[in-house]
Amino acid sequence: MTQIDLEQLIRDTESDRLEKTVSTTDTAKFSEAVCAFANDMGNHRKPGYLLVGVNDNNTIAGMQITDEFLRTLSDLRSAGNILPQPAMTVEKVVMPAGEVAVVTVQPSDLPPLRYKGKVHIRVGPRKAVANEQEERMLAERRSVLAKTFDATPCPDAKVGDLSIPSFVAYRQQAVAPDVIEANHRDLETQLASLRFFNSTINRPTNAGLILFGKNPRFFLPGNYIQFLRFPGNSITDVPSDQAEISGDLSTVIRELELRLKAIITTGLSKVSSLQEKLQPDYPEWAIRELLMNAIMHRDYSSNSPIKFYVFDDRIEIHNPGGLFGESNPGNFPDVNAYRNPTIAEALKTLGYVNRYGYGVKRAKALLKENGNPDPEFKITESGTFAVIIPKRKKA
Repeated sequence: MTQIDLEQLIRDTESDRLEKTVSTTDTAKFSEAVCAFANDMGNHRKPGYLLVGVNDNNTIAGMQITDEFLRTLSDLRSAGNILPQPAMTVEKVVMPAGEVAVVTVQPSDLPPLRYKGKVHIRVGPRKAVANEQEERMLAERRSVLAKTFDATPCPDAKVGDLSIPSFVAYRQQAVAPDVIEANHRDLETQLASLRFFNSTINRPTNAGLILFGKNPRFFLPGNYIQFLRFPGNSITDVPSDQAEISGDLSTVIRELELRLKAIITTGLSKVSSLQEKLQPDYPEWAIRELLMNAIMHRDYSSNSPIKFYVFDDRIEIHNPGGLFGESNPGNFPDVNAYRNPTIAEALKTLGYVNRYGYGVKRAKALLKENGNPDPEFKITESGTFAVIIPKRKKA
């Protein structure tokens, strides 16, 4: 943003696309503004702006904007309190009268977004929590805007194909308790508000089936994990254990976690000539993070499953779908784009993911700390993304 662009914004009055503040500590206020701009209640399909360092009387406050504060603003995107993840940029503009932090928020294709379980909107310069009608309008707009496979409806499915008790349990974690307490919405509206139902054609979305489907594989044939354990190091060996892990997402993850615990062994490792310690051949949380990454980023429209192969000397995880969006081999894993934003939101809500964009980095750090060689990431010609994790060599 140029100084001329910023001067124009500073002269404008606050609106449903512009908020000004001099606070540098109220992260809740910043988050509510980002959530509201992304929801774009006015349907402008233009960015919203949060200006930090500008007074109510349209003058620059003369503040210093530190790198730490810019990181705080940037973290609003990845912390997972605003779901699904907003598209936003943060920059500092140096003006003659002082510095201004500019947060530019793009309107979301997946409304309604929630901050800590509440749908925040702007009505003119006023901030508000969306009422039932406003939530319904945002959900209906998503039916037109949604471009990702997980947010699109499954034309052959019905509400009866979803496990409603599973959805209700999820809703307890995704929606603020006071909103649930005052909830008079019918079931379809509740599902649509969380991106699990398309109210235009009255069908569950693919994300709804993946998360709560009674038999999601019936509608999405590739939605399972092929687990194979080999006694040696070759894929031509006869597997000693095998399974097709399928069902709703929570069921799949629970079984994965049980199998993961079963394949990791712990032995004595020399620390020095006089000291030994117990150490696993793989750090459990590193493999878990990489499996969650595969579940989050796989191409659910593919008929191929995720492949989780355990060899004597390594673990391999293959998922259909290469790097997505602006991610490429040169910037991975520093740059992340989400093929399945609704699934990513659900993994965060259910506690399987702590923050966005940190899973692969954390896995690499845990492997290094455990003494494992660096994992190898491969993108095959067929568009499959694979990670190969070597076993820790015994000391």
